Amino acid sequence: MNLTLPSYFLLSGLPGLEHLHVWISLPVSFMYLVTLLSTFCVLFVIKTVPSLHQPMYIFLSMLLVADLVQSNSTIPKMLLIFWFNHREISFEGCLVQMFFIHAFSIFNSSVLLAMAFDRYVAVCHPLRYVTILTTPVITKIGILGAIRVIFLMLPELFLLKRLPFCQNHIIKQTYCEHMAVVKISCGDFRINSIYGLFVALSVMGVDIVFIAASYTLIVKAVLRIPSREARRKLRKTCVTHICVILVAYISALFSFLSHRFEGHMVVSTQIILSNIYLFFPQMFNPIIYGINTKEIQKNVLKLFSCRKSLNI
Repeated sequence: MNLTLPSYFLLSGLPGLEHLHVWISLPVSFMYLVTLLSTFCVLFVIKTVPSLHQPMYIFLSMLLVADLVQSNSTIPKMLLIFWFNHREISFEGCLVQMFFIHAFSIFNSSVLLAMAFDRYVAVCHPLRYVTILTTPVITKIGILGAIRVIFLMLPELFLLKRLPFCQNHIIKQTYCEHMAVVKISCGDFRINSIYGLFVALSVMGVDIVFIAASYTLIVKAVLRIPSREARRKLRKTCVTHICVILVAYISALFSFLSHRFEGHMVVSTQIILSNIYLFFPQMFNPIIYGINTKEIQKNVLKLFSCRKSLNI
């Protein structure tokens, strides 16, 4: 069985656009730097400001840390391809990268669901908020998210390792995405494809249903309040989180559809679309919260003003 496993794969980058790799790396590098800077700023503010040690911001920290892990597991390798044509990745390295990408996508979805529950409790049961979302409860939610990751990811890796790989070791991607790796196998990968679809639907489908249910209850509760106050409370409580949910799930949908219907589009276009969910949510999540959350915005500005005054 081990003889069927390759020692390495080759990542294709963007086929047909190799001459533009250096130029394409510029926006990729910019988005990566923005992601790192904005994420570290928000995480630092949450850690150092006691008033932000609340369930909502703890969940936000989980989301941002997961985004960081996902970005750092893919973008540096992507830039090596664009800058130096360093396309080789070991079989084990490919499995590790695949695990981090998909595992933290699943964990992010769990955190978004937890944040929706947090907003539901804050709006519908404000007097019980502190007693419901205690530190032990938040810890259990994080552990349950991690357990779901392990439960769903281990079969995926096992099913991949059982596949034979023949002469073709070129993955038509900039990273080790599950379906892109599976499709270069010379064996029957229908089970892998079905299981990948099951994971996507069981994670996104289930979480979206519960998130929608939470916001339905939130809207019903808010509509009972006088209109002006209702609009203000709804915007303050929910708009930021809804924006993050839309960015995350729409980006994931683009990636999912690009792999399922790749035969109907140019390979480079398919790869670019599938990369959307590795850039946009990670870059926009800290920016959205930084702009729409006054506590974070105020303390980030204070942080930069202090650094500026020290430089003077």
